Amino acid sequence: MSDWNAQQYDSFATLRQQAAHDLLAAVPAESIEAISDLGCGSGISTALLAQRWPDAAIIGVDQSPDMLATAATRVPSARFLQGDIADFSAPESQDLIFANASLHWLADHRQLFPALVNQLRPGGMLAVQMPNTLPEASHRLMGEVASRADFAQHLGEMNTHRETLLNPNEYYDCLTPNCAAVTIWETHYYHVLDGPSDILRWFSSTALKPYLDMLPAHKREDFSHQYLSELIRVYPPQADGKVLLRLPRLFIVAFRSAS
Repeated sequence: MSDWNAQQYDSFATLRQQAAHDLLAAVPAESIEAISDLGCGSGISTALLAQRWPDAAIIGVDQSPDMLATAATRVPSARFLQGDIADFSAPESQDLIFANASLHWLADHRQLFPALVNQLRPGGMLAVQMPNTLPEASHRLMGEVASRADFAQHLGEMNTHRETLLNPNEYYDCLTPNCAAVTIWETHYYHVLDGPSDILRWFSSTALKPYLDMLPAHKREDFSHQYLSELIRVYPPQADGKVLLRLPRLFIVAFRSAS
């Protein structure tokens, strides 16, 4: 997959920050010395962590050089590493592992989540937010357009690199053997955007990107145009001409057992 575009991603930075704010608000304000920000992207979440715990040693991990370059400028006090968060191994036991909108790209959550908890110190915290958007119209329409003859020959039975999330009961059961407390909730955000073209721009730097990367260059604009046409049909304007983009997000905060 080609590199991510930090400038494009950050064009909705204020709206994207909201879920990170809400996740951080559920983390107790206790002494924190070592933090890992997994899938830190352009450093939006890293900046919030640095503001909350200015003396903590923060490591941000991401695969994208462009995202990391922006993150390093945004949070010069943090240390940033390029790498696959699926292979992340903390250099020492962490007080907080924070993963805002990143773990949904990884497979086998029944193994992943306990493995992350094992990298926490006793009493340490795992704080996770994941978009639960695969059933949403915005994502179903991507698949529908991809199945059309012009694109299916290139995309086939494409894996968009997104995992279907476990249900809350399953996350609870895989975390509780090593956790003293687990809190799980879901929030449905309704982002106010100027129109369907903004929905296209929103996902062009995230969920739509794997489709566009798989297509020949001369097919990408046509794919985006057809996807936009479907968005216009499904997301009618509100009374003021704006559109509402619904994004469900699943939150998990788990505390490793003290012994």
